[in-house]
Amino acid sequence: MRVILSRKGVDSSSGGLASPFLNGSLVSLPIPDRQSEITYADLTFRKVSLGKLVEDLSGGALHSKRQIHLDPDILPGIYPRKPGWRPIFGQAGAADSHLKTCGVTVGDLFLFFGWFREAELRDGRYHYRPDAPDLHVIYGWLQVGAIVPCTDRKLSDIPWARYHPHFRGGYGTAYLGSDRLDFADNLPGIPGGGQFTRYHEYLRLTAPNSHNRRRWRLPGWLYPRNGCVPLTYHPDKASFRRKGNYTILESAGRGQEFVLDSRDYPEAISWARRLILKATTET
Repeated sequence: MRVILSRKGVDSSSGGLASPFLNGSLVSLPIPDRQSEITYADLTFRKVSLGKLVEDLSGGALHSKRQIHLDPDILPGIYPRKPGWRPIFGQAGAADSHLKTCGVTVGDLFLFFGWFREAELRDGRYHYRPDAPDLHVIYGWLQVGAIVPCTDRKLSDIPWARYHPHFRGGYGTAYLGSDRLDFADNLPGIPGGGQFTRYHEYLRLTAPNSHNRRRWRLPGWLYPRNGCVPLTYHPDKASFRRKGNYTILESAGRGQEFVLDSRDYPEAISWARRLILKATTET
């Protein structure tokens, strides 16, 4: 099994702002996409319009009617969909080639992370808290249940997916979520893909007291081992250092899909299982 840390959502190069967490709720903002028919205003999270949210937080730089790339699409209820929908993630280009080179297949697990900053509603407008740090946070998951080429526009088996940007454009690969999570003992009742709606410290990648969101504090077992492939896009062992029971990583500024093979790091399976189980059962 492979665990993939997958960077998604708005960032400094796509959108120019951080996704917020509001009253402890993680709200991942999709990146802009002028080829899409879906806009920020079309999305709602817990009665909050993402159109107003993005307009306020961007200072008007992003309009509520700006088209978006709704991908990964993993949160039920945020947008109307047709019967049969399941969590879905598309990838293309060099990042998709990297996943294929690493052998990513059915049963492997994506953990999506992005740039987040705490925000609040004040005087009728959403603002980032001035003292809030910039963080990389894991906000969702998808265990691969099927892999489908997006060049097939007929979609005879998955007609509900026609809305998805990769199928509309006919490019790349779609990774469909499994019906239920199934690894390291079945996780009863937990779907194959979804979003962690609440922020918890154990979802945070950025090291405590770090002013650089790309400096991560990871489990100690993730330190590179002789003869084993480290987290991809991090070939230089100098990027890692030990600190007590943890591994500190200066994470790559480029690259979207960071792959770890559990054949080299078997602890990855139980770590991912505990993370998902805690985040989906705690409130």
